[in-house]
Amino acid sequence: MASPNTAPPPSPPAKLPRIVAASLIGTTIEWYDFFLYGSAAALVFNKLFFPGSDPLVGTLLSFLTYAVGFAARPLGALVFGHYGDRLGRKRLLVLSLLMMGGATFAIGLLPTHATAGSAAPVLLTVLRLVQGFALGGEWGGAVLLVSEHGDARRRGFWASWPQTGAPAGQLLATGVLSFLTAVLSDDAFGSWGWRIPFLLSGLLVIVGLWIRLSVDESPVFKEALARAGARQDDEPEKPPLVSVLRHHWRDVLVAVGARMAENIGYYVITAFVLVYATTAAGMSKQDALNAVLVASAVHFAVIPAWGALSDRVGRRPVYLLGAAGVGLWIFPFFRLADTGEFGYLLLAVTVGLVLHGAMYAPQAAFFAEMFATRMRYSGASIGAQFASVAAGAPAPLIATALLSEYDSSTPIALYVIGAALLTLVAVGVARETRHRDLADVGADDGERAGAQAASGVRSV
Repeated sequence: MASPNTAPPPSPPAKLPRIVAASLIGTTIEWYDFFLYGSAAALVFNKLFFPGSDPLVGTLLSFLTYAVGFAARPLGALVFGHYGDRLGRKRLLVLSLLMMGGATFAIGLLPTHATAGSAAPVLLTVLRLVQGFALGGEWGGAVLLVSEHGDARRRGFWASWPQTGAPAGQLLATGVLSFLTAVLSDDAFGSWGWRIPFLLSGLLVIVGLWIRLSVDESPVFKEALARAGARQDDEPEKPPLVSVLRHHWRDVLVAVGARMAENIGYYVITAFVLVYATTAAGMSKQDALNAVLVASAVHFAVIPAWGALSDRVGRRPVYLLGAAGVGLWIFPFFRLADTGEFGYLLLAVTVGLVLHGAMYAPQAAFFAEMFATRMRYSGASIGAQFASVAAGAPAPLIATALLSEYDSSTPIALYVIGAALLTLVAVGVARETRHRDLADVGADDGERAGAQAASGVRSV
């Protein structure tokens, strides 16, 4: 075992890309599953599972089941975080992939309201809960597996790659839906075509599982686990959740606040825009989907660049730029969408996602650097996923309700601006983290962490 002041070496450069690929492909598949539901909720679920309602009311009910998935994410964060900090990142990532893929495949087999009556939306909601639970544990493990294998110099860049799984999943989900709506009639798509993207998840999970099983556990975690085992005779180790709430509660609050503009902005720009463009702006489903499709490709490309910039100037400056940018862009975003022109909608969504990337790219390294190794999975997951309940979960629902009540985009824009202000405050009061050493596993001792927190020095 290494001496107390000896950090385990980072993974060899040749090995790191494979680890990044494993995290990226897995997160892409899981986000594909999650976003596929959001797009289907905006386009067809209101008719298939909530028929007989006013179109906007049906969409509200559809987005309500969409929001239920977010409600399960904190529970997933607690459970996966606990066992991820006890058993390792890799095992829990394999489990989350199986759960998410299985639930998505099952949605593709569900009977609709016309066949099963009220049982159909109930089954849909249950499967959405399973999706949310799995995703609640996915994000923390994926970004930590990369963060803990690399070194501090380029951590922001490498850890941003699992973040590209979100736009890649959005790109894949929107691309499949866009292709199907282009080649199928509305009747065919509504009857059976919508099932195809959900059933494809089964094949994607097999690929992702094969890749994830081929990588090694984080060396930082293995070293921390060995140290924890050596300390068991002296003092039983506290559950990770207890340690997080005792020593890192301020960091959890910072993470929650940091997620507000990022989460709300993202779902307004990518999910709600499908409703807004096809109802208020009178655009076709195809044009709205294509705008999100192209913008997601740009989003994918800029995230690593923002991550690399955070290695040079710090996590906080890049994050603050993104939060301020989204807040300032939201009024022009809706003005461009109101034109009903594809080119203007594409510009609106693309700029919005580029600015969102400035928050999303450094987020992985920023959150990982806040917490000690033996509570890092729990801390990062809790901070990220509890924010989703207040931010991403109700965002399309609130935006749709505001549109229905006021028939205007102004209240929705003010809603996003309020979220941006919260994020600016949270990140503004946080300390810069880019120089912290994740391999300093000696800081896992709860007493040392508490002493450092009290003196203003953060433990990692």
